[in-house]
Amino acid sequence: MMLGLLLTRAGVDVVVLEKHADFLRDFRGDTIHPSTLELMHELGLLEQFLKLPHQEVTSIGGRFGDKIYRFADFSHLPAICKFIALMPQWDFLDFIAGQARRYPGFQLKMQAEATGLIVEGDRVAGVRATTPEGPLDVRAMLTVACDGRHSLLRDKAGLVADDFGAPMDVLWFRLSRRPDDSMATGGVFDKGRLFVMLNRGDYWQCAFVIPKGSAEDVRRRGIEQLRAELALIEPLVADRVAEITDWKQVHLLTVTVNRLRQWHRPGLLCIGDAAHAMSPIGGVGINLAVQDAVAAANVLADPLYEKRDVTPLLPKVQKRREFPTRATQRLQLAIQNNVIKGALQGDADFRPPLPLRLIDRFALLRRIPARLLGLGFRPEHIRTVERVPAPSS
Repeated sequence: MMLGLLLTRAGVDVVVLEKHADFLRDFRGDTIHPSTLELMHELGLLEQFLKLPHQEVTSIGGRFGDKIYRFADFSHLPAICKFIALMPQWDFLDFIAGQARRYPGFQLKMQAEATGLIVEGDRVAGVRATTPEGPLDVRAMLTVACDGRHSLLRDKAGLVADDFGAPMDVLWFRLSRRPDDSMATGGVFDKGRLFVMLNRGDYWQCAFVIPKGSAEDVRRRGIEQLRAELALIEPLVADRVAEITDWKQVHLLTVTVNRLRQWHRPGLLCIGDAAHAMSPIGGVGINLAVQDAVAAANVLADPLYEKRDVTPLLPKVQKRREFPTRATQRLQLAIQNNVIKGALQGDADFRPPLPLRLIDRFALLRRIPARLLGLGFRPEHIRTVERVPAPSS
């Protein structure tokens, strides 16, 4: 959606396919980091964007045993917004779609599910989709696969991903939030358990981290056992875990960390989770995807506008985004293997890692993880021009 906005703004005709009738899927990535908010500012949309309902997170911490450790302080970031905005992804997508629709070259087709690629010789020439009205072929100079960690188009293109493994999966659910609850967003790390609560205003969006592949065992033990474990790890929610009455309220996120060796082939580019599935650690996935979109638009908008073949430029997009992707995944894997794995295994000597203890002790150090989380390793900036001014809203 972000790539579509940037390209159509630069005068390129764009068709975005969305297989669902709307964007209302809960428990998707809801963290809008300062890097993405900076892009909203560069587009002149920040003030309007922040009128949408959201919560602002200025610092992050976690409880190990009985002690709270402070981890990241965003108040010193060199950015317009020194906070993470927690916003339902459907509101974010509706906002971007609304901005893109103001340009005459943009089309958003809902209930249009991509089912395959149109291939001519060795070149991808478009995409095939199904719609309520029947089959749809969309031919294009460039097809961009943004269809997530289980990307069908990536597989159809024969692109190979390296999997780096993950020791955990995540159960997502909601619990009510009361006016006298803490405002903080953070996690609880304990032997054998890991629980994260995101402040969403009138409710907590909760993540219960479980060992990889153990979801069926958790369900087999029963929902009463799940409630008991939640009450034990976080006493704050002990009097409201009864709100979880059915497994339909609990959504499984199967954690995958992988990366394509090559993100492209003639006529096709993969970005976001289709190119590199991220761990949920830090909530950076959506923001890495947006950064991919900006980098792709910066490289490709002018050639696409001029109707030139962009195939020789696709490696440039990968080269631009591969370093921040690799660096972010390395950091996530280090946390997975050195902190989360030990917590989930219930290691007897499990304790907060030394870097966390140092960061908690010295406030200045909290600016480092804030910078890495908030802005990333190589933040992108919008270089595309607005060739077709949109009518005033």
